[in-house]
Amino acid sequence: MIPERPLREAALRAALEAGQEILEVYGGDFSVTTKRDASPLTEADTRAQRVIVRRLQEADPAIPILSEEGRHQPHQERSRWNRFWVVDPLDGTKEFIKKNDEFTVNIALFCRSGTGDALPVLGVVVAPALAVAYLGVPGEGAWRGSTDSWRGDLEGFLSRSRTLPDDGACRDRPYRIVASRSHMSDETAAFVEERRREHPLLELVSSGSSLKICRVAEGSADEYPRFAPTMEWDTAAGDALARAAGCEVLRWEEGSPAGPLRYNKEDLLNPWFLVRRTRSGSARQEGSGQGEERKE
Repeated sequence: MIPERPLREAALRAALEAGQEILEVYGGDFSVTTKRDASPLTEADTRAQRVIVRRLQEADPAIPILSEEGRHQPHQERSRWNRFWVVDPLDGTKEFIKKNDEFTVNIALFCRSGTGDALPVLGVVVAPALAVAYLGVPGEGAWRGSTDSWRGDLEGFLSRSRTLPDDGACRDRPYRIVASRSHMSDETAAFVEERRREHPLLELVSSGSSLKICRVAEGSADEYPRFAPTMEWDTAAGDALARAAGCEVLRWEEGSPAGPLRYNKEDLLNPWFLVRRTRSGSARQEGSGQGEERKE
């Protein structure tokens, strides 16, 4: 179920071009409206959506698109899809409005498995204000590169990128948990304190958008607990990236991790989940004393 090269290239190109549209809005004054679910919407969301839909449909018009800013087809229709895109044209609109640079463009491709489950087979996450692009293909690999290194060809971009996980990011640091900057819950705080008993020098890092999943995938964090609401388009691309980098994205049920997140459900709301990696062989700085909280 590894996707064809043209689809990988189309997803990366779409995310990078959407990022350019977003930065044009980001650099000036913009208005904010409120959607029916009370979430914010800006011109950047709609401009990014148009670019992404155009590029993905140019690559293969037969593959449907499920997007935060698009029409949400009924489950009866979606349940018949064998391949589909899941898109968040601007993940972290609140961070965009705050102008703290922690927003992303998320594009994922899903395929139906032999068991009928929808599995992520490609994930692209671009953080335009940070000039960083991530690409993951489960079963093949994951990469992090600079948006400036894109020259229009996928192979060239990957040759100038780092494979994930990054050993340098994993080595010689305390155990690190990344958590939402905008949605820290009491349950998340309790999880962190439980982990702190095992890792006294634990660091808690606050971050926005799908960058939290990317931190775990690249090896700069060990776990990301999300015990607050998210939608499928918030996690789909990061889930593919994490799987490609050897991490797990697991449902959190009754105080412990369960099976992987499920997608294309009738209700597109995610359950609580945990992203985690195994750092076997890496040197962690453990010891007595209190950990710290820091921001990136």
